[in-house]
Amino acid sequence: MTPTIMRQLWSIVETTQTKTLLQLDDASLVQWLVKQTTKQASLDCQETDFLCIYIQSRLSLIRDLAHERQYS
Repeated sequence: MTPTIMRQLWSIVETTQTKTLLQLDDASLVQWLVKQTTKQASLDCQETDFLCIYIQSRLSLIRDLAHERQYS
């Protein structure tokens, strides 16, 4: 995964409403974030697979950030 794609993903996380990040179950959130990222960048199958794995490994961080934004 390129640094550009990673920045796009985290930008999406930062700009997405906390409600969306907190209400979706894990699988749905991963799919939603991948879909949003692929709208901005053309990804091949290998990049998409790596992005899914990366997002899954960061779900708790994504939800923690959303919780913090919700109460700030």
